[in-house]
Amino acid sequence: MVPGARFVRRWSAVWCALFMLATVAGPASAASPSGASGGASGAAPGDRPVVETDQGPVRGTAHAAYRTFEGIPYAAPPTGPLRWRLPEPAARWAGVRDAGAPGARCVQLPAVGPGGPSGSEDCLYLNVTTPSPPPSSASGQRGRPVMVWFHGGGFVNGAGDFYRADRLAVQGGAVVVTVNYRLGVFGLFGHPALGGAPDFAIADQQAALRWVRSNAARFGGDPSDVTLFGESAGGLSICAHLTSPASAGLFQRAILQSGSCSTTMPPRSLLPTLGRYEPFVPERRTVTDGVTTAAGLGCDRPEPGAVLDCLRGKDAAALATPELMMRFSLVSYGKGNRVLPEEPRRALEGGRFHRVPVIEGINRDEMRIFLAQGLAAFPIPDAGAYRARVEQSFGAAAVPAVEARYPLAAYPTPALAFAAVLSDASFICPALRDGRAMARHVPVYAYRFSDREAPNFTGLPEVPGFPYGASHGFELPYLFTMDAALTAPQRALSERMTADWTAFARTGTPPAWPRFGSADSADSVLSLAPGPGGIHPVNGPAEHHCAFWNAEWS
Repeated sequence: MVPGARFVRRWSAVWCALFMLATVAGPASAASPSGASGGASGAAPGDRPVVETDQGPVRGTAHAAYRTFEGIPYAAPPTGPLRWRLPEPAARWAGVRDAGAPGARCVQLPAVGPGGPSGSEDCLYLNVTTPSPPPSSASGQRGRPVMVWFHGGGFVNGAGDFYRADRLAVQGGAVVVTVNYRLGVFGLFGHPALGGAPDFAIADQQAALRWVRSNAARFGGDPSDVTLFGESAGGLSICAHLTSPASAGLFQRAILQSGSCSTTMPPRSLLPTLGRYEPFVPERRTVTDGVTTAAGLGCDRPEPGAVLDCLRGKDAAALATPELMMRFSLVSYGKGNRVLPEEPRRALEGGRFHRVPVIEGINRDEMRIFLAQGLAAFPIPDAGAYRARVEQSFGAAAVPAVEARYPLAAYPTPALAFAAVLSDASFICPALRDGRAMARHVPVYAYRFSDREAPNFTGLPEVPGFPYGASHGFELPYLFTMDAALTAPQRALSERMTADWTAFARTGTPPAWPRFGSADSADSVLSLAPGPGGIHPVNGPAEHHCAFWNAEWS
């Protein structure tokens, strides 16, 4: 049996970053300003296009059909006295800055397995991928749609450069921006000395969006046509922007992939000692945790300003522990909070969100890959174990109702039955519930990624008798260029998804999608799978028993 503490560490890492590439390289160094006219190894000067940004010129790299500009600072390094401060503008540089490699990733722990922290606090960089050549301003041609990607990783892992956006740029004709933002204790810490929990991670993203507004046109993009998209914690981030007053006017469309305002996880669902997971928490909880943390680090001093001076004097490695990174991986809300004055799901229910078209998406087997990591230690071998797990997570009264809706005879194994229960309760129905709330005010389109043969690109081992199917994050290789082999039908699905995502970014309407929550297609969710007939509408709320789960969680 896996020892409890070790399993918690393993599960937390998987929950936060299972979708990362197994072959990701180590953290890149921050790009440094350079006045040289040369560039990447073997590249002629003509292969290094220069674009003038509002901080100074940057030199990128020209590829066959697209251009990349990497490691561009969008805010000042949040180091030293700027640790736990809202992002400040990046300084202007002299000469041409090399933008041929990504900037440093933010401080984080390994996604899977042991190891200490990597990355840097000096990490507020973004990357731009744009088709070649850029539209001519002299022709009066409208700029291309801009798509801004916020990575997942449970707010403790990840980086923008993990996601190669050339397919979206070339096939879809979009300018794509991927963003680093502060993680864990560096991004979501709170303390009375800070006036609460300012949600620095989300504020970083807002600073990046302001950079996009100022600079998109210089890269051939239309700053008035910005679509946010993100998966997992990236989807949660977009939920925050939908409901944050500080994000008003910074984007015109939103795509949430497997991360909604109502995402939740029942207690004891993966581990008997784990409580309920909710990504948005009252600010007072984070502040209380911050006081406890400061005391534990020897920084509970009465003198004015002494607590923050002490904490800011700590080395990053002393703060980037598994305990602190996970403790401060939740987004705070509360009256007076600059970023989130209200719990996001309640804001949606009350219609208090930015009026933009939305795509709300989920994967058919969201929870399989999470559940799989604990099956060796906490198996579900038979009907008795299945009922016990349902009771632990939802209470004894829910067992007959759950068994009626998810009978074991309908699944190859009890573990797969329980995975379906958790997928519907934690991800699918909460997302569709949010979609219904938004559809009262704005166009909403819903999809379900349903390819159960999608490649496992995570590096996590398969569990015998427990296929991952269309699990959490498994749609990512269909949108980004990753080291995942797709079959011919899967490549066709990838082309369709790329076309639909970028069409939505361009027009606000994905072609031939039913409008979720409308009078004639109220429950229609577009199921996305390869092969003939693989793309078709389904009754999402009915197939996933959402009437039951909505009542259970209300």
